[in-house]
Amino acid sequence: MFKFLIAAAAIALSTGHALANGHGGGDPPPPPKPEATTAPAKVVITKQGPKLVDLKGMTLYYYERDTTGKTSNCNGKCTESWVPLPATTDARAIGDFTVISRNDGSRMWAYRYRPLYTSAADKTPGDANGNATTLQWRVARPEN
Repeated sequence: MFKFLIAAAAIALSTGHALANGHGGGDPPPPPKPEATTAPAKVVITKQGPKLVDLKGMTLYYYERDTTGKTSNCNGKCTESWVPLPATTDARAIGDFTVISRNDGSRMWAYRYRPLYTSAADKTPGDANGNATTLQWRVARPEN
């Protein structure tokens, strides 16, 4: 019984010491961690090779006429079929992803300076119905 009391006292003392260090023991709490910036897309592996998808799993595309890395050539009616991957007003570049301004003042994401779009023809994650080589639209791949 005596050993049990000594063990219980030792546990109580060590727990109290640990609690004091964590709550009011003199050391200030660590500063909050800054929120990590998340990339707007991810890579998935398909039978055709790796491709970029948005965070919902929808295939991303690029337009071969978007060559400057600073603007999008898909505006107005074009955006009914090819939806720009939107960026918030406070979005900042991360890795190979950059943010560009559109003609209408909105912002969108680009990958390696190629603006990214989803296709209205894709209905579910994984669809790739927008790959239109004759119209110069291509699936965005990590090597693009």
